[in-house]
Amino acid sequence: MSLEIDRRAFIASLGGVAAINLMGHEERADALEDYTLDELDKAVAQAQGQEPAQQQGYPTMAQLDAQVEARVSRRGVGNLFVPSSGEEKVKKLKPMPSNPTLKDFFDLRFAPANHVLQSATRALKTGMSEEIILACLLHDTVHSLIKVDHGWWGAQLYEPYVSEKVTFAIRYHQALRFFPDSEAGYEYPEMYYRLFGKDYEPPPYIQEAYKYVRHHKWYMEPRLVTVNDLYSFDPKAVVSVDPFVDIIGRNFKQPKEGLGHDGSPVAHMWRTIANPDSPL
Repeated sequence: MSLEIDRRAFIASLGGVAAINLMGHEERADALEDYTLDELDKAVAQAQGQEPAQQQGYPTMAQLDAQVEARVSRRGVGNLFVPSSGEEKVKKLKPMPSNPTLKDFFDLRFAPANHVLQSATRALKTGMSEEIILACLLHDTVHSLIKVDHGWWGAQLYEPYVSEKVTFAIRYHQALRFFPDSEAGYEYPEMYYRLFGKDYEPPPYIQEAYKYVRHHKWYMEPRLVTVNDLYSFDPKAVVSVDPFVDIIGRNFKQPKEGLGHDGSPVAHMWRTIANPDSPL
């Protein structure tokens, strides 16, 4: 089962057809992914008997032009920093342990993380390698920090702690989602045809990234992330990080000082996710 997307509601959330025509193709694709993830979290909350948050939607292009200097946040800001509804208040976060582990971040900062948990679960059930399973588990978690170019940001966040293959898979899954590969089991999403048209062309940097990866010896790593990414939007799926604890233990170099306290080049990124309410 997959999550059904109301095409009209999605188009309306962007400000209508006229506004969509003013958007770049990469911007539209990112908007679709964000919309789908938000709808998945809402569906899971309803299935669990929780009160779903109101869908904020996305501003029209006219609103962006007229209100950009009045906004208190940017559209690409991470999920931890902006409520899902403009009328909703932020909630107080539970404190992190003094030496936080990756599982602590899943429990206390990335949650509910339904999509990445489904993606990793699918990779696990289909017998993929532990590196691919881990890449699927991590590939979109950086959305908590930032959404813009999340493939590159996510790779940077995890690079000191995972293998080069896992980093490679996370970085380039973003570009490969626009290019079908039927032999690998990834078809171009039908939704993209309906929303963006047959003449869709990714921006130059995405095309260059694809050309580079397509001939790379590790091409299948990010490709299989896209395969497990595309089919992981089931609102009724019951998922947990627990089945992946051993895989994390074998493939994630957990610093003894705790993530954010180990002096790595990305420690500040982990501290930001841990302490999004810090004023400085």
